[in-house]
Amino acid sequence: MKAEIKRISTYTNQAILLNNFHLNKFIFYITSLTIIFSCIFLTSCSDTIVFVENKTLTNRAWNRNNILTFRTTVNDTSTIHNIFITLRIDGNYSKRNLYIFSTIKDPLNNEIKDTINLILADEKGRWYGKSNLGDLYYYCFLYKKNVRFPKPGQYTFTLEQAMRSPIIENIEDVGIKIEKVMP
Repeated sequence: MKAEIKRISTYTNQAILLNNFHLNKFIFYITSLTIIFSCIFLTSCSDTIVFVENKTLTNRAWNRNNILTFRTTVNDTSTIHNIFITLRIDGNYSKRNLYIFSTIKDPLNNEIKDTINLILADEKGRWYGKSNLGDLYYYCFLYKKNVRFPKPGQYTFTLEQAMRSPIIENIEDVGIKIEKVMP
């Protein structure tokens, strides 16, 4: 009888320890999520972001003929900006990189064209992007650093996928973000 009581007591203690472990783990996750959402909220309300727009791709596929266009009006020509290309892909994207043709057109229709190679994963296929929701990865690539827009007016940014395949699958959305550089 004493051996049975001791065994039941041991199992009860183990169950209490296990419940405390799960409770502590739950508290840790809630605290972590609170901190993460607070950081996102505080940075999303930042005065440094001048423009941000993302285009969701139909059926998570980017057709070469689907040239994405972003327009923003610039009034302040004295401030220095950084321009980013944002991207969300899912884990089934079959390449390590993504080539993009980019064009920036100023208010006088002068154009700057670039070919950009966005590296998304290492040689072993591990994604560099941030993932908060399962198999969806977010990237924010610095495209142009310390840009001073020379003329006030409307600027147009176009992005075109430049891979060998005419259709690239497993891309959720693509965007442009412009931020002021703080001194």
